[in-house]
This record gives sequence, structure tokens and C-alpha cells, in this order.
Amino acid sequence: MPVFKDLPAAPIASKKPATDTRHGITRTDDYAWLRADNWQAMFKDPSILDPAIRQHLEAENTYMNAAMEDTKAVQKTLFAEMRGRIKEDDISVPVKDGPYAYGTFFVTGGEQPHYFRTPRDGGERHVLLDGDKENEGKSYFRLAGIDHSSDHKRGIWGYDDKGSEYFTLKVRDLETGEDLSDVIDNTGGGGVWAPDGKSFFYTLQDENHRPSKIYHHIIGTPQSSDRLVYEEEDAGFFMGVGGSLLDDFVYIDIHDHETSEYRLLSTKDLTAEPKIVAVRETGIEYSMTEGGEVFYILTNDGGAKDFKIMETPVDKPEKENWREVVAHKPGTLILSHMAYARHLLWLERKEGLPQIMIRDRRTGEEHAIAFEEEAYSLGLSGAAEYDTDVIRFSYSSMTTPSQLYDYNMVTRERTLLKTQEVPSGHNPDDYVTRRVFAPAWDGETVPVTLLYRKDTPLDGTAPCLLYGYGAYGITIPAGFNTNCLSLADRGFVYAIAHIRGGKDKGFAWYENGKMGKKTNTFKDFVAAADYLNQEKFTSYDRIVAEGGSAGGMLMGAVANMAPEKFAGIIAAVPFVDVLNTMLDDTLPLTPPEWPEWGNPIESKEDYDHIAGYSPYDNVGAKPYPPILALGGLTDPRVTYWEPAKWVARLREKTTGSAPILLRTNMDAGHGGASGRFQRLEEIAFEYAFALKVVGKM
Repeated sequence: MPVFKDLPAAPIASKKPATDTRHGITRTDDYAWLRADNWQAMFKDPSILDPAIRQHLEAENTYMNAAMEDTKAVQKTLFAEMRGRIKEDDISVPVKDGPYAYGTFFVTGGEQPHYFRTPRDGGERHVLLDGDKENEGKSYFRLAGIDHSSDHKRGIWGYDDKGSEYFTLKVRDLETGEDLSDVIDNTGGGGVWAPDGKSFFYTLQDENHRPSKIYHHIIGTPQSSDRLVYEEEDAGFFMGVGGSLLDDFVYIDIHDHETSEYRLLSTKDLTAEPKIVAVRETGIEYSMTEGGEVFYILTNDGGAKDFKIMETPVDKPEKENWREVVAHKPGTLILSHMAYARHLLWLERKEGLPQIMIRDRRTGEEHAIAFEEEAYSLGLSGAAEYDTDVIRFSYSSMTTPSQLYDYNMVTRERTLLKTQEVPSGHNPDDYVTRRVFAPAWDGETVPVTLLYRKDTPLDGTAPCLLYGYGAYGITIPAGFNTNCLSLADRGFVYAIAHIRGGKDKGFAWYENGKMGKKTNTFKDFVAAADYLNQEKFTSYDRIVAEGGSAGGMLMGAVANMAPEKFAGIIAAVPFVDVLNTMLDDTLPLTPPEWPEWGNPIESKEDYDHIAGYSPYDNVGAKPYPPILALGGLTDPRVTYWEPAKWVARLREKTTGSAPILLRTNMDAGHGGASGRFQRLEEIAFEYAFALKVVGKM
């Protein structure tokens, strides 16, 4: 393994012991001071960060830059390769809606999308929003898109220019391109138009960055006069607002990770109080889509662990009127559903692979859209109009560039609209994608998706980047990723471990990787590494592990569990200070996260379980491999102090000589850099670290 040579002394964080006693247990945290007391205000104005904290983060960045100085050339090469695989002046296939078709495009060299529309059947492109123009002069800028009114005269657009995910909304005249005087601050990033285009609904974020209130804004009036439509008083629930294709209802979606509740507002009376559909019951989830005279409801009620679809009259949506239309099939997980004038469709996953199911609402006849590759990804975007027989979906695999199709649900004809272009060239036949299964400690098998070049020797000498997430039921798709080709072309095996905590093998796969069973997630990832080593796809000293956010927690856990099985670890915005975060109910995500991890404030059992795996709390005296941690100063999801504290403790405790590096983006939040090429620079940096630690520079 290469040695990080001639490094300056690593920053040593000051120790300022702070104690906390819960359930009769006292813990001491030497690095709690890195959490800014004024974090809420700092997210909106990063300049007010405590100078001592800023000085420490900047010292860490200086040290990191020194450690990675010799990778600058390869970073540039990687960036050029990845950029070369992007069609810089790419344009989407517009989506038809009424008299127009709406889409996005990029310009050569541009970082941000441009939103446009054309006449429905083609014609001159009219730019609605120039993202690059709005981005000028800003170190960070993220667009929330633009939503047009039903009369196509106005659009709501939103942006975040700090990375803190407090979005500002503006209203644009779509004919003139001029913004109106309306400015709505501290929102969740979007709005739902009333049918007449004279008002809209939006979600307000409170001082703790929680979406707690839904407001109704009338165009031309100040934000201070907006009517409060609904306030969610339980801090443990997320909330969003949406609309139906028929413009009949505004949906208020209230949920945590295991429970949901919907409230409906008929657009026939915008001043009415929202009407509840089914009162929240712990562990019962449901979501809704309108189908004319009925609502279709996707739910796990009645023990339907992998979900079923019900229908209920629009004028009687209460639970006692629900009637089953798609039965629960154990092992076949229904992920989402949509309804159109003549068809009901849903996306399901069976045996780890997705397929689109379509039912004729009149005859009940069903058919599926599926593909034959060993591992692939499907995306269902549906349609923007209710009275249609044509929907849109995308398909890709690790070797197959994304393909966009229109699909006629009556004739069952697929029309290929667009294939992702790789300007620098891509031959799928040069690569292999496989789905293998790693034996877990308890007899389960963990799916692992692999990508590598056909000429890669599978004799244990190939380096490997092993990626994992494993939380919230999120499944990492086996889709096309042009960036990882840069690793495959350098002899890497690129692997995705579909570990428990996701829903890759049904809802039970998720349940067995959360709360008291969380450690299954970590054991599954180590089992994937063991299998790849045993089967000689790679070797332990050639594996670089990578994960972000909750996947960063995974990285911290496996670093503590099996540091000897990894040549290096990349932890992006890592959720590693789990116990302290779950004990702090002022943080944005803490109360809504308790159903995922447990509530250590109320439950000693939850406290003990989290304390047993929380990466920060379990750093020990052992030789850790090289670790690269990445954070964002204004990140409201995984606060910057989590990786900062973790790195400080790792550096204090490690008995090895491998460097522990921290890179904090002082101008961004959870998602990193906002521009499409700026993001590639970050990926090139991460890949350069992977190349360095396995000696492939």
C-alpha cells in the first residue's frame, strides 16, 4: 500500500470535556464544542460561525489538501474523463401538458439547467428560466425547478443559495419572463397552484428546519398575510403538499418512516379546512392518487407488509370505505402507483428486480413491462395529463446507457425517445454486469451488483470500490453511471451491496435493518466484502468502501467492526454521531428519525442499542485504514460537526499511521456542490483517494 509521505502534522482538536447523563449513564464528549450553539442562524448566514470552529475546519482542509496534493493530476484526468461522457448541450424530451410541452436543457459549459416550453407538437423553444443566469455570482446555487399554473401563464420557481435547504420561492410571468413582486422565504422548495392560477400552497420550514406549516398565498399579497391552512404540531412528522392531475384536490402528506396521514383540500373551496382521510396509526402507511370518481390508495394496512392497492369513492375517502383492487403478494413489494383515465399502474419489485404493472380499469386485464438483464433499473415518470393512454419510463443497467420510452398502455407499443449519449464513446460489450449473492452471518444472502471490464482479471488482484447505503428502505438502483466507468477502466470492480435497511428483497429486508436490528446492515456489508475476497473478485487490501449520509454511518460502523478488511474508506456527509444526534430533539431530523433508529431519550433499550454501534462512540484503539470524510458547512441533514468530531476522535484513538482526512465544503450543504461540473470535481477527488490507497495512481 502506498504511504502518504511528507505530510505536515495533522490538526489536533482541543479537548473540552462535556458530560451528559441519561438513564443513569454518564458519557463524556471531548469534542462537543465543535457543534455551533447558533447553528440555526449559521445555516442562513455562514459568516457568523464561531471563529474557533472555522479555524479548526480550515486547518483540516489545509491538512487534507497536503495529503492529496500528489493526486491533483489524476483528479484533473478523472474530471476530464467524466465530463467527456456528458453531453454538455443535452436536452430532455419535452413532456406534453395542454397546449405546451415542457422540458429542460443545458448549454455547453453551463452548470445549471434551463427550463423551456414549446408548442405541444413542436416548434420554437421558449426559455422560462435560465439557471446559469440566476446562478451568476453565487458560490452555491440549487434550483428547485419551476411549476407552471394550470392556465400556463405563471410559474413558481425556487432556489437555495446557501446549501441549507431553506428555499426562496418566486413567481414568474411565463410570457414576459419577469418575476412578480411575490417572494416567499424559508420554504421546502415548491408550491401547488390553485386551478385559477391566482394563488398557490407551500410548505414553510420552521426555525429548526422542519416543514411544520402549510400556507395559502394569493398572488400580489405579502407573505405575512398568507393564510395558515394546516400546522403539524408533532415534530416527529415530515410534511409536504401536492396536487392531483385533475386539479380537484390539494394533498397534505404527513408522515414519518413508518406512519402516514393524508388531509385533502378540495379546490372548489380554497378557504375550507383540510379533510382527514384516515387518522394516523403507528405502523400504518398509505399514499393516494386520484382516479376520477375514486381515489386509489397504496397501503400496508391489514398486515400487507409488501403493500396492496385499495380504492375508495372521492366523496367518501374514509378508511371504512376502502375496497381492495390489487391484493397483497408477499415478496412482491409495490413501490408506487399512478392512475389515469383508463388505467391504473404501479411499480413493483419482485426478486430484487423492478417491473411496471398496468391494469385496464374497465376490464381488469393486467400486463407487465419488464426487461431481461441480470440487473437493471426502471424509472416510472408517468404522464402530466390524466386523459392519456401514453406514459413514460426510463430503463438502464450498469452497462446500458439510460433509455427513455413512451409506452402506449392500449397497444403495448414502446417508442424509444432517447438514448443517453456518451460523447467520448461507450461500448457496453466491453463491460460485464452481474448480480451475485453473498452469504450473511444468519443464513440470508445479500445481493451484490457488479460492474467490471471483460478483461479485468478475477484473481484477487483487482481493486474494488464497494458502495453501500442500507437505510430508510431506499434501494440503490443498478443503473447506468458514467462516472464509475473511470474506475472500471482502471481495473476496478465496482460493486453495490444491497444490504438490509433497503427494500431490495421486500419490506422485510428493510425491517430487518432498522431499529434494534440495525447491526444487520453493517454485518451484511462486511459479508459482501468477505464474499468478494473469497471469490477472488478482489482482496481485502484492495477494497475501498464508500457510503454517504446514512451510508456514512455504515462506513463508520464497518471501520470499527473490521478495519483490516478495507484498504480505505470514503464517508460522505457521514451520520456518525448517532447517539448524540438522536438525543438532541432540537436538530431538524431527530424526532422524525426516531422510528428509524429508536428514541434514546425515552427508551433505555434504544439508548443501549444505539450506543452499541454509534460510530463516534465506538471508535477504539485499533489501526484504522486511510479514511476520507466529507462534510458540508450548512448541511441541515448531517450537520458538519458529525464528521468533524468523528475525525478528531479517530485521529486520537488510531494505533496505525494511515491518515484520517476531513474535507468540509464551506460553501455547500448535504448534496455537496450544486453545479453539474462542480459535482464531478468532488467525485474525481473521491476517486483519486480510492486510486491512491490501492496504489493505482
